[in-house]
Amino acid sequence: MTAAVRPRIPAPAPADLAPVTAATLEEAYAANRANAGLAARMAAGHGDRRRAAADRALAAPSRRLLAFDGRGAGRAAEVFGDLAHADRVAVLVPGSDTSLDTYGRFRTAAAALHRALTRQAPAGTGTAVIAWLGYTTPATVSTTAITPDRADEAAPDLREFVRGLRGITGPDSRLTLLCHSYGSVVCGRAADGLDVDDLVLLGSPGTGADSAADLRTRARVWAARGGGDWVAEVPHTDVDLFGTTVGFGTDPVSPAFGARVFSAGDGGHSDYFRPGSACLANLARIVLGETSEVTHA
Repeated sequence: MTAAVRPRIPAPAPADLAPVTAATLEEAYAANRANAGLAARMAAGHGDRRRAAADRALAAPSRRLLAFDGRGAGRAAEVFGDLAHADRVAVLVPGSDTSLDTYGRFRTAAAALHRALTRQAPAGTGTAVIAWLGYTTPATVSTTAITPDRADEAAPDLREFVRGLRGITGPDSRLTLLCHSYGSVVCGRAADGLDVDDLVLLGSPGTGADSAADLRTRARVWAARGGGDWVAEVPHTDVDLFGTTVGFGTDPVSPAFGARVFSAGDGGHSDYFRPGSACLANLARIVLGETSEVTHA
């Protein structure tokens, strides 16, 4: 039996914006909300209630959209906090099966981290979190989830996003990249020359690199895996099959990789940002630069 193919959902092209600065952030947010609203109306007219609801939620007046593209699986970058005045900024890069249709769970993780940062930040320290759905993620049960192809496509976009982010926050803000599951493959591919201070690999199947040093990044490289995460059972190897690389190499939490391994508790693959968890507390410490307070596995 042939699987049903979902009809293409009509959506407008992204808003045509000049490079965003701290002074034009609110204008960018408004333009992207308007674009999301138009995308919702087009999806509703097409009969896709699920996408229409997702787009409509993103168009709400309270949402801070740094980017939005309703075409295909969809892309978005949503800000939590005051980005223009943030001293500490975290960017979340999602793994498989994340799209505008499933965006709610990704947003929940970003919001949980921002609440933790707000609680733990020293007085006078501004924080912001960005949920970066900036690439077409693979399906968990698919051949694309075991090859680096989607990550190779995403890496240039992540580099460009970080460059643009530095134009908003300035060079003195501390920037942390938090990369979950297949998102860690994206971060591994983008790491060389990426202007970030900390690179965190969560529930990673590997990065495609043999070691943290091979990522060629100036950032401190961290890694964690929950005690109940199924990714521990994934073979950490990479092989060439007819010109295609399958697998992602060395386990990032292994001593051979050389990352700073920290405690993620006993949670599963989707629990790294669970409120009240040891992992979330450690992530907030890393973002805030309180590295001596991070608990280790």
